Amino acid sequence: IVVVENVQRHMVEECCSSKEAAKRAMGEVTAPVIAIVLVLCAVFVPVGFLGGITGQLYKQFAITIAVAVTISGFVALTLSPALCALLLTPGQQEELRGGFWRLFNRVFEWTRLRYTDIVQSVIKRATLALAIVGVVVLVALWLLQSLPRSFLPEEDQGYFITMVQLPDGASKQRTTEVVSKLEQYYLSVPELHSTDVLVGQNFVFGTRGSNTATVFTPLHLWDQRKRPDQHVKALIGAAFKEFAKIPEALILAFNAPSIRGLGATGGFSVQIQDPSGGDFKKFAAVTQEFITKARQDPAIGAIGTPFRVSSPRLYANVNRDRAKALGVPISEVFDTLQAYWGNLYINDFVKFGRVYRVQTESEPQYRSAPGDIAKIYVRAQNGQGSSMIPLDTVVTTEYTSGPDPVTHFLGYNTALALGAAAPGASSGQAIEALDRAAREVLVPKGYALDWSGISYQERQVGNQSVVAFTFGLLMVFLVLAAQYESWTVPFAVILAVPFGVFGALSAVWFRGMTNDIYFQIGLVTLIGLSAKNAILLVDFSNHRYQAGMPAVEAAIEAAKLRFRPIIMTSMAFILGVMPMVLATGAGAASRRSIGTGVFGGMLAATFLAIFFVPLFFVLIRKFSHRITKRPTPTPPVEPAESEPKEEYQHV
Repeated sequence: IVVVENVQRHMVEECCSSKEAAKRAMGEVTAPVIAIVLVLCAVFVPVGFLGGITGQLYKQFAITIAVAVTISGFVALTLSPALCALLLTPGQQEELRGGFWRLFNRVFEWTRLRYTDIVQSVIKRATLALAIVGVVVLVALWLLQSLPRSFLPEEDQGYFITMVQLPDGASKQRTTEVVSKLEQYYLSVPELHSTDVLVGQNFVFGTRGSNTATVFTPLHLWDQRKRPDQHVKALIGAAFKEFAKIPEALILAFNAPSIRGLGATGGFSVQIQDPSGGDFKKFAAVTQEFITKARQDPAIGAIGTPFRVSSPRLYANVNRDRAKALGVPISEVFDTLQAYWGNLYINDFVKFGRVYRVQTESEPQYRSAPGDIAKIYVRAQNGQGSSMIPLDTVVTTEYTSGPDPVTHFLGYNTALALGAAAPGASSGQAIEALDRAAREVLVPKGYALDWSGISYQERQVGNQSVVAFTFGLLMVFLVLAAQYESWTVPFAVILAVPFGVFGALSAVWFRGMTNDIYFQIGLVTLIGLSAKNAILLVDFSNHRYQAGMPAVEAAIEAAKLRFRPIIMTSMAFILGVMPMVLATGAGAASRRSIGTGVFGGMLAATFLAIFFVPLFFVLIRKFSHRITKRPTPTPPVEPAESEPKEEYQHV
């Protein structure tokens, strides 16, 4: 767009051939095109050094944008001028002077003149203009602090997961009855396609038992669920109201994770730790106190844990003194218990190209009651030889209760808790609420809180995006400093970036979205996109200034001649991201997040920053002149130059 527009301008204003116009145009726009390509590529260089899931997401965008921009720049410098020389002919614009196009050109020309008038006024009222810039920066900082933080937006993956947990020791029949009630409700919801039930397996918490079940609920296709109340988050919220009507069990519904592999569900996952390895009953009581405290926070929509100490179990007590007196090795006792009542690994063997594992376990009828332990024998060694004695000779059993399951995290006894943020709250707000609850309940009693799954990744992100944004700005500055061979001129370009950030934050705030990883990727992209418009203005102004034109007149001339390509390129990009802003269906949340930020940022960079970039150039040139004490460049003395000066002042 920049090349073609400049070629067409030379053909119209100078009445030259297309080939000559292409040569003159490339002499003017080669440097800014190269600068734009280098800036858009360099801004993503630092993100290549980020680790974790954040680095992986940044790298995907970095590679895509860098390759696309490089190819685009190569085409703009080679193929575009050649095509202009071949396809454009003088007088083509005369064919479009009637009807709509004449009205459009008149309106556009009027807009350009008003724009240059405003730029001239902004330069004259520099103090007021800088005050407005300060207000924009302060508002951007306020929006950055007030926007709720999150890691990944909640995606509608087309299904959600429900966990059912009955009291410890509940039979499979009771679990099936509860699941049947749940299925009846789900099948009455028109947005739900079907239900897939797994009784005896808790897919969410990774436990097994007759008192637990998992329900997978596929939804109808996205084009059949276009209303907000048909989104998966709305359906989960409605389901929780129905769960209250089934008091027999703890029922929790979770959205699927936004990225597969980051946990079993969406939402948050925390590990409540007992560093001291103390009593399980006390640990369970503190865990329930923490869960109760967390539920009282408005940022927490749902939270639950499978950790209980009331699970019935059979405790085997080995009489070690009697076993030693009878000559029964303790290892034989434990191996026998494992081989008959648990499972004992023997070996692996290969058959028909597949590996099979050999494990021993007693038949169900021989391990269905505690008294069956008397039917198993162990070998006793004594002075008179060896003999087989019943296992109940050295082992007694008793019914008791205890934790099920006993899980460990980083070597500590731990209780896993899963949940989701309340509607209207972000995952970052939920994590902050959990931290507050932990400081009030867990820390004073010697317990701790740690993170796993997607919550661990969110905590790891921390200030990585701030580092990426800062180093992105640094890379842009260094590239422009090398391009212009100046340490001051690049600041005229860099100062346009806050306007893009302001527009991005305003757009996200207006739509009620969160500051997530995709929005932050869009902010890094906006560094290059905001600099693109500023480069077109600053490069032309700098050339005119070095040729001897005063800084003010050079900036106004650049604003006048570069207004059309800036509007054309920016509007092409803004309209190009509109489908992302209005995205629906699978992956819509991530596309809306990055699209909304870039859309708002480009609007501000296009229709707000271009009024201030000429002012930045003038102020920086005056500042540089004062610091270096160099004389102001003067134009060559030619009589013909007097009339254009009057024209510049008039504009």
